[in-house]
Amino acid sequence: QVQLVESGGGLVQTGGSLRLSCAASGRASSYYTMGWFRQAPGKDREFVATISWGGSTNYADSVKGRFTISRDYAKNTVYLQMNSLKPEDTAVYYCAADSLSMPVSQARRPYEYDYWGQGTQVTVSS
Repeated sequence: QVQLVESGGGLVQTGGSLRLSCAASGRASSYYTMGWFRQAPGKDREFVATISWGGSTNYADSVKGRFTISRDYAKNTVYLQMNSLKPEDTAVYYCAADSLSMPVSQARRPYEYDYWGQGTQVTVSS
């Protein structure tokens, strides 16, 4: 059984930074591809960033240059460093994992992931 636990959300002012963490338990092979998604009230869940087992990354255009995804293999943890935050970044952020290696186009789709965390709220005030 794979369990994903996010942390690090909170309230920050425009231009501020936060670092989200996603700690994974269970078989390491279960989280070959990792991703971050977010969902604002009344909107669909949207792709933010993804990282492969080999460390290849991909970002949504809206966060490119501001957010950085990384992973610590020893700690089985994935991070999302968020800088220059904007009010439109306000959402619940979810960590996701899957046991398959995916092409980028596939890794951007939330329904491709088997495992999800409970989410952490990020609020950016103007």
